[in-house]
Amino acid sequence: MNGLAQFLQQISVWALPVIFAITLHEAAHGWVADKLGDPTARMLGRISANPIRHIDPLGTILLPALLLLTAGFAFGYAKPVPVDFRNLRHPRRDTVLVAAAGPTANLLMALIAVGLLYIVPYLPDSAATWLANNCVNAVIVNAVLGTFNMIPLPPLDGGRVAVGLLPRPLGRRLARVEPYGMLIVFLAVFVVPLVSGQLGVPFNPVFELIAPVIDFIIRTLLSLHGGG
Repeated sequence: MNGLAQFLQQISVWALPVIFAITLHEAAHGWVADKLGDPTARMLGRISANPIRHIDPLGTILLPALLLLTAGFAFGYAKPVPVDFRNLRHPRRDTVLVAAAGPTANLLMALIAVGLLYIVPYLPDSAATWLANNCVNAVIVNAVLGTFNMIPLPPLDGGRVAVGLLPRPLGRRLARVEPYGMLIVFLAVFVVPLVSGQLGVPFNPVFELIAPVIDFIIRTLLSLHGGG
């Protein structure tokens, strides 16, 4: 199989898992926010399974494609769903629920993917292989996306959950990090590994933090189908 054909094959079994994972993750935030009093996402048409409404050119298209070419797997993100937390009926509690909705959606999608593996033996060989690869990749993508987003650093979902659950003084201190949160994530995910690799001491702090959790989730979910 030549390089182009191999890349197209990778796309065919990664595209759907990535698109569903990042699209429904964001839609879940908006759906829960709407139920708890903030209609912003609904009014902007963001409570939708239509990927076009959530596409971020860099995070939804370019980043997954580059990862497929360089690392053999795909990962990405969508445009964040707008939520006006002031509209929530119980802002402190509901902020936690809205933030947790995205990773919860990822867990549910991973469970659905495991369930779909049970119909694989009843399909023709080519369809069975395609569906099995999609389902396994869906478990991986959703485990990675859900776990990454639960890192307790605002504005990631886990950071907003932590702000809502911590005692108020500690929560306020953590909330002050939010304007710098994505810069910290960028440095930790891209710059630190690049620099440390150049120095001959490879170190990826984010990977070191979440890899054991991701591995546990994937093994646990696949073990439900006897594939752990």
